[in-house]
Amino acid sequence: MKKVILAIILIALICGGLLYVNYQYQEQKTKTSENTANNSSQNSAEQNNITQDNTTTNNSTFEGNNSLYNSIFKNNETTNTIKDDDRNEEEKKEDDDDKIENTPVALHGELEVKGTNIVDEDGKKFQLKGVSTHGLQWFPQYVNQDAFNYMRDTWGINAVRLAMYTDPNVGYTKELHKVVENGVEYAKNAGLYVIIDWHILSDGNPNTNKQSAISFFKEMSKKYKDYDNVIYEICNEPNGDVQWKRDVKPYAEKVIAEIRKNDDDAIIIVGTPTWSQDVDVVAKDPVKGYDNIMYALHFYSATHKEDLRKKAETALKSGLPIFVSEFGISDASGNGNIDKSEGDKWIDFLNKNNISWMCWNLSNKNETSSLLKDSTNKVTGWTENELSEEGKWLLKALKK
Repeated sequence: MKKVILAIILIALICGGLLYVNYQYQEQKTKTSENTANNSSQNSAEQNNITQDNTTTNNSTFEGNNSLYNSIFKNNETTNTIKDDDRNEEEKKEDDDDKIENTPVALHGELEVKGTNIVDEDGKKFQLKGVSTHGLQWFPQYVNQDAFNYMRDTWGINAVRLAMYTDPNVGYTKELHKVVENGVEYAKNAGLYVIIDWHILSDGNPNTNKQSAISFFKEMSKKYKDYDNVIYEICNEPNGDVQWKRDVKPYAEKVIAEIRKNDDDAIIIVGTPTWSQDVDVVAKDPVKGYDNIMYALHFYSATHKEDLRKKAETALKSGLPIFVSEFGISDASGNGNIDKSEGDKWIDFLNKNNISWMCWNLSNKNETSSLLKDSTNKVTGWTENELSEEGKWLLKALKK
């Protein structure tokens, strides 16, 4: 409707301008004829003066008419420019709306666990593929909106994992909760699923900081109980003198109960003994009484090969839902040699069994499991040349 009104106004201005020019021309023609008749008896000098005056008048008239034309057409150009600007804004808004409508969360909604599979809100099998941050206390700069949007649009991820180390001796403080909260909001804005990772590692036994874990997940589950994209990972890699039945399972039951007081249906990932490798042991005695519980399997392909895949197969056959919430193609230290070939075998295995996976790690740390070269200082918009060997490998794995 606005376009029709603007077109009518424009036509009216042009017609009015043309009528005005014609009127000025006819009036000037009449005046010229009268001057010629009245001054026919005057001498040539006077006639010359009249001719000069008429010339001046005609020039003035046509300059005025030209100004009118210029005004009309300049207004037309301005109107067109405004229209173009409005159209550009509308197109930009439509593009933004399309991105929002086509994000992973918008397309698949809240997830749940059915058998050994994650399924989306339509009950269709769904696989999460994404990246994990390194420790938030060391590399918080990669938790930003532009990076999340970029990895979604350019790399093709649908999830991120926020790794918050839990040992106070290696940097855990409550101030890191804010970094987690920022990450959750960035993921929500980008339409990505997000794993809140209580990253046990040097603290070994999850019971070492159990009260802090209960407090943390109480806080997070209250805050995000209505978020469809949040997943809780309650103990990254139990290790050392840790057993499933004696240590990890009782811990998990306490933390899960706290989460379920607030959030009754979000997916919860439970770590398993031996740096989250003993899924076959857990399959014999999983946590009971709760839905949407999964169990972590971690591997590094230069160290972990067919033997660990067989443990995973055993667990799957027993009906245990597995989530590979961390892996890399370096050795188990996160550094050393990389094994792309074995990494490819793992990705084929995970994709075949609809097991979700998160690649470690989004940082420029000088180690082979980092996705960025240590010389890369950008926090988003990375070119392929700025990626590490694992980073380049990951881009191919995400397309499988």
